[in-house]
Amino acid sequence: MKRRIILGSLLVLGALSIAVAQQAPPQPSAEALMVTKLKDNLYVLKGGGGNTSVFITANGVVVVDSKNPGWGQPILDKIKTLTDKPVTTLINTHTHGDHVSGNVSFPATVDIVVQANTAENMKKMIPNSTAADQTVPAQTIFAQNGGKGLAKRTFKDKMTIGKGADEVDLFYFGRGHTNGDAWVLFAAPRVLHAADIFSGKNIPLLDANNGGSAVEIGTSLDKAYNALNGKYDTIVTGHSNEMKPADLKEYAQFNRDFVADVQAASKAGKSADDIATSWKIPAKYSGYAPVSTPADMNRVKNNVNLTLKELGGKGTR
Repeated sequence: MKRRIILGSLLVLGALSIAVAQQAPPQPSAEALMVTKLKDNLYVLKGGGGNTSVFITANGVVVVDSKNPGWGQPILDKIKTLTDKPVTTLINTHTHGDHVSGNVSFPATVDIVVQANTAENMKKMIPNSTAADQTVPAQTIFAQNGGKGLAKRTFKDKMTIGKGADEVDLFYFGRGHTNGDAWVLFAAPRVLHAADIFSGKNIPLLDANNGGSAVEIGTSLDKAYNALNGKYDTIVTGHSNEMKPADLKEYAQFNRDFVADVQAASKAGKSADDIATSWKIPAKYSGYAPVSTPADMNRVKNNVNLTLKELGGKGTR
């Protein structure tokens, strides 16, 4: 009997171990990064955080975003399987840790470029406004590494890096996900890296702690669509698959509709909580990720409260 109990316990522990292993996130390694080839000289690395673009130019490699802590070296290792050219430039689209933390592993010779507001945000690394812990960390990942990985150059509204077939254009069209969302246009390949201001067809994460805006995101998305329309065929999103220009236009309308829905419900006398719990993704937006988890609901509540606050109404926590 005792032997059966022990054997049964071992089987249960074994099953639990397998379940935990299946749920555990992939460990940082080049092998864990999935490669999507968009052009002969342009790739997207997925996994380990936000999507990373790799643009191989005549003189070196331009990288966009560096993922979560520990993923910088795997990115560099994966790039070595694509080209023997050195990384010369790293562009960060915004301040969040799943897009900038790998910076600290890049060589000191790499030029790091960000939008001016993002440069200030990266010095503080304040958790996003949907995070449970709202405190500023005692030391940012950059402070822990003696300032390595922080921006070397910034731009306000536009910057161009390289020329001809190697041209990379950086733009800022206003607040949305944060107050420093950079758009990166690879001109010759006709690819636009949007990152988390267009993370995918979903409820956006609007980080008020880092300047994000519910009311302005739709306008910022529209500005990007109108200014760059005809210059790209493919969009690299922050965390989803690649999209098309029409998807960006639709996403701008989706965010404007959300603000209008919240405003109308508030005028009808609904509380912020009532609005958040009753709001559903409109049927016309087919293919959008449903609001189905507590995290999704928290994001909706955050966006409702932020919308009301920006419109001068009353939000609740």
